[in-house]
Amino acid sequence: MVYVLYDLLLCLSAVVLVPYYLLRGMRYGKTRRGIRERLGLFKSDQLNLLASRRVIWIHAVSVGETRAAIPLVKSLRKKYPDVALVLSNVTETGRAIAKEISELDLCIFAPFDLSWSVRRAVRQLNPALVLIVETELWPNFLRQLQQRRIPVLLVNGRFSDRSFPRYLMARRVFRPLLKMVTAFCMQSDQDARRARRIGAPPGRVHVTGNLKFDISAKVPDGDERRRLRAVLRLPADVPVWVAGSTHAGEEEIVARIGRELASADVPQLLILVPRHPERARTVGEMLASQGQSWVLRSEIDQRHEPLRNGEVLLVDSIGEMLDFYAVANLVFVGGSLVPVGGHNILEASLLSKPVLFGPHMHNFKEISSLVLAAGGGCQVADEAELKLQIRQLLRDPVRCREMGNNGHTLLTGHAGATARTLSVIEGIWGE
Repeated sequence: MVYVLYDLLLCLSAVVLVPYYLLRGMRYGKTRRGIRERLGLFKSDQLNLLASRRVIWIHAVSVGETRAAIPLVKSLRKKYPDVALVLSNVTETGRAIAKEISELDLCIFAPFDLSWSVRRAVRQLNPALVLIVETELWPNFLRQLQQRRIPVLLVNGRFSDRSFPRYLMARRVFRPLLKMVTAFCMQSDQDARRARRIGAPPGRVHVTGNLKFDISAKVPDGDERRRLRAVLRLPADVPVWVAGSTHAGEEEIVARIGRELASADVPQLLILVPRHPERARTVGEMLASQGQSWVLRSEIDQRHEPLRNGEVLLVDSIGEMLDFYAVANLVFVGGSLVPVGGHNILEASLLSKPVLFGPHMHNFKEISSLVLAAGGGCQVADEAELKLQIRQLLRDPVRCREMGNNGHTLLTGHAGATARTLSVIEGIWGE
């Protein structure tokens, strides 16, 4: 009866959700396929990719979860070369990142958690194992997996300071769901304790570490960085700073800092990367209203002369963040000056760049504390302090290099979550 009521509630929500996803999908050219997949309908050419192969289905909500899953996906491909790897997302931006992961066989949008759409999706994909990244506990999805006796693991699991009280308050609801999960691979001891308090069977809870410490990338050498700067029309002699994954309220702040530094004879160029690239035009209108000169990343090829001191390169693309970090002198990560909870600051450390972030880092509390303790970054309280730190770092390349190297050393020292997670998978799956 509970699941019938849950389905009815979701059906009512679909009156709003379906038009919403149709409109969002139009921006990415995925309208028909996106809606079909969210309803659990897949084309024959997609299913043919999985024919006669065992399937591991990985579910990652959006960009952050997808990027976190990359080291595990790569390891799964090496460990199980004949298995088909499927990754599902909720957001279009997450899907765009997933499509760049060569080890995946199929990228799909996750089905709505309606019993019939989930049942159809599970039946068609027929996974032998399901891995859920971080915390996406959908009742009908878990129920269908349990009925088909498909093992499901929570990987890189976490319960943030914001979400944990809600889970704890509703633990009578979540306890039966947690019993459907075969194993919990949690990021930290605190996350493991929280999982047990909410109702996870203690014997199934493991502390495996944070997969985000295992991120890797080919670090561009001097020639590649010069090529990237040329492509982005960045003059060789002007320092560059990146404001990445910014939200409304932060773009105004970083743009204002850029203008004030330029007027104070501090040479610099800002690469501004909104968290949601579809907001780029709106952000551009804001910049124009403030008299700020800017150019879209998608239109930079049409420009022949280099960007001038104080100008803004406004990013409306997906999947280039590491390239932007590679050409930067320093990085500010958004979602932290406004109460969003922050975003992943380790990508800056991967590229050996000093990272700045604001006071709102509750979604990355452990990581931000480690970065600060290692001397790989700096937490600022407000706009004035952010401006001061950017000014000082742009004028002190030695300090920039030291902070960047400290962050990279931290990253390599905390690696290993992928191997520990893979060990749990091997113990359960027995393949």
